[in-house]
Amino acid sequence: MAVSDAELNQLLRDLESDRVERKAAFSDPDRVRQAVCAFANDLPNYRLPGVVFIGVNDDGSCTHTSITDELLLNLSNMRDDGNILPLPFMTVQKRTLEGCETAIVIVEPSDAPPVRYRGRAWIRVGPRRAIATPEEERRLAEKRRARDLPFDLQPVPSASLTDLNQDLFLTTYLPLAIAPEVIEQNQRTREDQLASLRFTTPAPEFYPTVLGLLTLGIEPQNFVPGSYVQFLRIDGTSLTDPIRDQKEISGPLPELLRNLDEILGAHISIGANIISGPVEIRQADYPIVALQQLARNAILHRTYEGTNAPVRITWFNDRVEIQSPGDLLVR
Repeated sequence: MAVSDAELNQLLRDLESDRVERKAAFSDPDRVRQAVCAFANDLPNYRLPGVVFIGVNDDGSCTHTSITDELLLNLSNMRDDGNILPLPFMTVQKRTLEGCETAIVIVEPSDAPPVRYRGRAWIRVGPRRAIATPEEERRLAEKRRARDLPFDLQPVPSASLTDLNQDLFLTTYLPLAIAPEVIEQNQRTREDQLASLRFTTPAPEFYPTVLGLLTLGIEPQNFVPGSYVQFLRIDGTSLTDPIRDQKEISGPLPELLRNLDEILGAHISIGANIISGPVEIRQADYPIVALQQLARNAILHRTYEGTNAPVRITWFNDRVEIQSPGDLLVR
């Protein structure tokens, strides 16, 4: 992430910013490495780079330190000398800010916290550095896991437990997913049950996940815009022919699939073939089980990440087309 001179000047003047470390000189490399580690951990979750200024006093005034190539090389070597792990993403530059020649170290938040300097995870606590407590290390690890999670297990912080249909969870999902004796023995709270099945994040936040909203969400489309099925019944063989019926099917997955089954069943035509005498065979134009399987595959294997498109089912007089958002898997 590029940081402009204007942003650097603003950070340099802001004496209360916890994204800044000022050093008169590179006389204590350990403290500079601790600062790099703390900025890489980004415990406040700013998702913005932290900056170490070399050649500046605590009050922001210039020390007129000579910024030599040797100094810049020593600062650059901090990245991969093996003391800070995993390796931080940082850049070292020589800049002149408000007439003051400085060396700056710009540190990006790490994608794999906690980052440690000589085995200790350093963080920012306001304007100072500190070693992370076990609870703070747990939070840093959760940040890493959240980035590593597949899309359907990622938390949705804008949603809350009130956005989940907990009656649906208790009466429909839970009895099918967990044996009754296990539920009775565990004696978990409702929140812990949801978290254990990955419908929410663990305590204390209990943010609904994408999976939780798709399966139990009262209004999933409020958080996952493409989570519906667009059904179109065409009276003809092309999209320009008259529309006989159209539906937008949404809701939590159990409700969505149930409503879709009813719509598919309502549009199946039954024909009668007389074989001989009073014997006739009644046959649907499409097997309902086959349509259900195809529709379920389209819904359950679609991608929601990077698209707001719905699953589209277009029923013509001579065929049924099912479109599921996502690309083919290429190996």
